[in-house]
Amino acid sequence: MRVEIPLDHLDELWPKKFRGARIGALLHPASVSSRFEHASQILERYNDDLFQLAAFFGPQHGFLGQTQDNMVEWKSYEHPRLRIPVYSLYGEHREPTAEMLNGLDGLLVDLQDIGARYYTFIWTMYLCMRACEKQGIAVIVLDRPNPINGVAIEGPTLNANYKSFVGMHPIPVRHGKTIGELAQQFRQEAFPKCELSILAMKNWKRQMWFDQTGLPWVMPSPNMPTLATATVYPGMCLLEGTNISEGRGTTRPFEIFGAPFINAEDLCSDLNALNLPGVAFRENYFQPTFHKFAGELCGGAQLHVIDRETFQPFLTGLQIIRHIRKMYPEQFQWKQPPYEYEWKRLPIEILIGGPIESVFD
Repeated sequence: MRVEIPLDHLDELWPKKFRGARIGALLHPASVSSRFEHASQILERYNDDLFQLAAFFGPQHGFLGQTQDNMVEWKSYEHPRLRIPVYSLYGEHREPTAEMLNGLDGLLVDLQDIGARYYTFIWTMYLCMRACEKQGIAVIVLDRPNPINGVAIEGPTLNANYKSFVGMHPIPVRHGKTIGELAQQFRQEAFPKCELSILAMKNWKRQMWFDQTGLPWVMPSPNMPTLATATVYPGMCLLEGTNISEGRGTTRPFEIFGAPFINAEDLCSDLNALNLPGVAFRENYFQPTFHKFAGELCGGAQLHVIDRETFQPFLTGLQIIRHIRKMYPEQFQWKQPPYEYEWKRLPIEILIGGPIESVFD
């Protein structure tokens, strides 16, 4: 049976205690119904009936999904039709201010996560919960599937000394939870006074991948075009902490990787010899249109996941980096700060959530 998300049944599921409440809504482009209707339009339809819609909020990449890269900020503005504020939570502020929340009774959160700790939308929700707890404002989370299933867990749990905007609470890299389940964990472990309501899905099972839900895939961010991208992301995002291209500026970000100094044939031969579970490497050449090595010819590989149930993205990402470091010790470099508003620690350290020595020798 098709998974039913709460946005499709908002009129049935909306809590009675919040009827007539003045609310804000944290949304992004993937906040859509099963019929591709954006949450903002659905909320507008129920405005003055179920609640009073007072403000929108948007995370990294913008309320409209318009900003491409990390640390590309966007500014708050007024919604052109509804004439309510659209507040940026990826700019001057990443946590809503008391002024932004002023007059609200509740904050609705409807974001599509992709199942990896680095993906910042869950941390925007985390900061919203923190701010709402301080102001005595309720948080209502509309649950959505974990697209890479709710069973597999991989990677180290965040070391509390390495908190950043790509990890603010101790969860593993591939966390295996829905956004609603994460909200419950954050409330239990960090924000016990936050008034939290979770509007549940129907028919979702933990072993489901997104393409088994019957729901439409909408890019949650500009470099997350497909489920295949999300499948490899918990490991391939680690390349953001290096001088190796993770494929930004190509049509297959995170599935394609390389650099001008890499011999693609040698690299693929060595990586395939590792017999990593569920994955094959095909030699590949590309010229990124932007980001690392823009316009330069890069040699490298494309990951082909041949068995997603046994594939281990974090292990794969580690092995790729270890092997390129070994093959090209003079050319390989760790990316230097800043990265996602961390100005001191190496980007690779905040990505793995601990000291570099914990996973790289």
